[in-house]
Amino acid sequence: MLWQLSTEAEGERISIGDLLAALGDRATAALMFIFAFPNVLPTPPGTSTILGAPLIFLAAQLMLGRAPWLPAFVAKRSMSRADFRRLVKRIVPWLVRAESLLRPRLALLARPPMEYLIGVLSLLLAVLLVLPIPLGNMLPALAISLLALGVMERDGVWVLAGFAAAVAGVSLVSGVVFAMAKAAVYFFAQLG
Repeated sequence: MLWQLSTEAEGERISIGDLLAALGDRATAALMFIFAFPNVLPTPPGTSTILGAPLIFLAAQLMLGRAPWLPAFVAKRSMSRADFRRLVKRIVPWLVRAESLLRPRLALLARPPMEYLIGVLSLLLAVLLVLPIPLGNMLPALAISLLALGVMERDGVWVLAGFAAAVAGVSLVSGVVFAMAKAAVYFFAQLG
């Protein structure tokens, strides 16, 4: 579906709203994956902030059990179809591998009410993703990606893997923030 959307000849740009419409009932989890996964790969600084903002809205909607909706200022954001095609080319090989491993199992972990808990956790991780914390975006992005794939395919095993990655990501970010705070205290103590 993503590849087809990236190769359509219509229009030079593709908006987030276009993605939302094309993905239909799988839109929330699919868009969460689309916005989270590029942050797992090495990307230019600032990418996590741009891609993390829509994740906050989507995770909140998953948490509340609502249909996917984005504010107009987010839905109208767009990128050139060529840039989207390059992004899809990077994501599709990973997605094809993942889809071969995904299947409905332990579905209770990927359906409401667990889906709402996944939304709460994804919201926390999305906030961490947006913050400018060194090394703070890869593990939260991986956790959101795994959780989104699990919800999309009703695969509880992937949800459990997402929970494990979330624990690792929150631990890493907490450690980095603690180290930065300790370094700041030391720095200011040396000045006085």
